[in-house]
Amino acid sequence: MTADTQLFANVQAVLFDLDGTLIDSAPDLGAAADQMRTARGLPSLPLAHYRPMAGAGARGMLGIAFGMAPDHPDFMTLREEFFVTYEQRMTQNTLIFPGVQDMLGVLLSRGLSWGVVTNKAARFTIPLTGSMPLFASAGTIISGDTTPHAKPHPMPLLEAAKRLKVAPEHCVYVGDDERDIVAGLAAGMKTVAVTYGYLGQKADTGEWGAHATINSAGELLQLIAKP
Repeated sequence: MTADTQLFANVQAVLFDLDGTLIDSAPDLGAAADQMRTARGLPSLPLAHYRPMAGAGARGMLGIAFGMAPDHPDFMTLREEFFVTYEQRMTQNTLIFPGVQDMLGVLLSRGLSWGVVTNKAARFTIPLTGSMPLFASAGTIISGDTTPHAKPHPMPLLEAAKRLKVAPEHCVYVGDDERDIVAGLAAGMKTVAVTYGYLGQKADTGEWGAHATINSAGELLQLIAKP
C-alpha cells in the first residue's frame, strides 16, 4: 500500500467500481466471448487472455476474441450478440474478491456509507448485483447509463454522492482502471487504485495519479481512519 493517510481524514462514504474492484466477473465475461469464438470454429482461448481486459466490457472481450476494434463494421452486431450471451451466464462463475465482504462490513460498522459506480449498463448491473447479497447494504448503485455520461466523466460519481447525501470532498472512489481515477479526481474525491483488478492496457497504477494504491481490499481500512 502507498498513501498519505492524512489525505483520507473526514471520509463519510466510499464508492467503488464494480468489475475488477468488488467482483471478479472475468470468468463469465471471458466465457461469453470465448463461446462466440468456438461457435465460429475458432479455438478456445484461456481465461488468462481475457482477464486483463475484462474491465473494458464488450470492447475488451471482442478485441481479445476477434481482434476487433469498435470501428469494425461488424462490431455493433457482435457486441449485441456478446451482450445476450453474457446475460445468459453472468452469474455462473462471478465471485466477490477476497476480503471485500469483510472490508465493507467494517466500513458500515464505522458509520460510513458505500455505493457502486460502474460503467456496466443497468441491463446487467441490476440483475447481477441483485443476485448477490453483498450489495443489499449498498447505499446507491450507479450504472453506466444512469446519467448522460459514463466514466471518466465525473457525473456518475457526483450523482452517487448526491444520492448518499455526502459532499464529494468527503467521498473516496476506489477502482482498478485509469478512468476510475480520472473520474474521481474530476469529481473532487479522494481516489484509490487497486492492483488486484484487471488494470486494462495501461497497467502501471503509479501513472494514474491516484491518492493511494492498495494491493488487497482489506488495505483500504488502513487508509480510512476510524471516526
